[in-house]
Parts: sequence; C-alpha cells; structure tokens
Amino acid sequence: MLATSHLFSSFSVDDIDAARAFYGKTLGLTVGEGQQPGIIEVHAAGHDAVTVYPKPDHTPATFTVLNFVVDDMNATVDALVAAGITMEQYHTADMQTDARGVISGGGMRIAWFKDPAGNILSVIANGNA
Repeated sequence: MLATSHLFSSFSVDDIDAARAFYGKTLGLTVGEGQQPGIIEVHAAGHDAVTVYPKPDHTPATFTVLNFVVDDMNATVDALVAAGITMEQYHTADMQTDARGVISGGGMRIAWFKDPAGNILSVIANGNA
C-alpha cells in the first residue's frame, strides 16, 4: 500500500532557532529551510532530510527520535562532550551506562544525549566501534 511513497521523519522543538544552531553548528549537520516557513530540514552524509518543526506546546520525546551510526564511538562521544553536550546516564535494571554514558552489550554500543528542546538523540557504534 505505501511501498512506493516517500518516507521521512519529523519531530518538534520549542525553539527553531536554537535547533538550527544545535544541529548546524554544534553537531555540524547541514540545515536547510523546510517546505514551509519556520521549519528546518536536517541532513547528514547525503541522506534524506529529517524535518524539525516548532511547536509552542512542545513536550520532549521520552524515546530516541534520531540515531546517528558512527564509526568510532569513543571519538564521537569525546567530540560531543568537547562541544558542550552532556551524555545521558541510565542506571536501571535493564540499562547501565558507563561513566562516559555508553552502554555496551549484545554486540551493541550506544550513547544518548539531548537536543536543546530535550528530545533524545543517540550515537550507535557501527559494528564494534
């Protein structure tokens, strides 16, 4: 039914200018204007855009809205921290991050951080990186 349709992802923020600066300057992604005024599109490595739109009554997502697959987890986490980003810490029965905010297990390494609107993002190691 939808196999031939275009697919894209989107999420809201409470301050589009802060989002533009965070995704463009802090994370170094390409940020362009969206299809409508006040909306931005975020691109990485030639992939399709993720649409970010302002929402006055925005509530941060309680789940990961955007994942970045990286070749070097340690270098990426170091660069994020150097850019002023705080890695999230999770200490539950199901998840235990290390001091750097990285969880390893089942052949996967992942770390989470938040954008200025409080949305949860992650970096996931490509293989055992």
